[in-house]
Amino acid sequence: MPEICRFLGIVITMYFNDHAPPHFHVRYEDFRAIVGIDPLELREGKLPPRVLGLVIEWAELHQTELLENWTSLTTTGTFKRIEPLV
Repeated sequence: MPEICRFLGIVITMYFNDHAPPHFHVRYEDFRAIVGIDPLELREGKLPPRVLGLVIEWAELHQTELLENWTSLTTTGTFKRIEPLV
């Protein structure tokens, strides 16, 4: 499971050949979640409200890159790291 980004203890990953619709996985401490890319929304799991807000803020800034990584990972197995939230 490639790590796309890491910031403030939040780890963003995507799986190779994962099921549609496009999404990414989030780990923070003991919390796990799946966040949809378009639309940006919590699809499964749970995150503390502040962490979810940071993840959504980051994803809004990088939505195009997330979609490109989704396509790349599902077709060629390649990806690019995305800059963290600063």
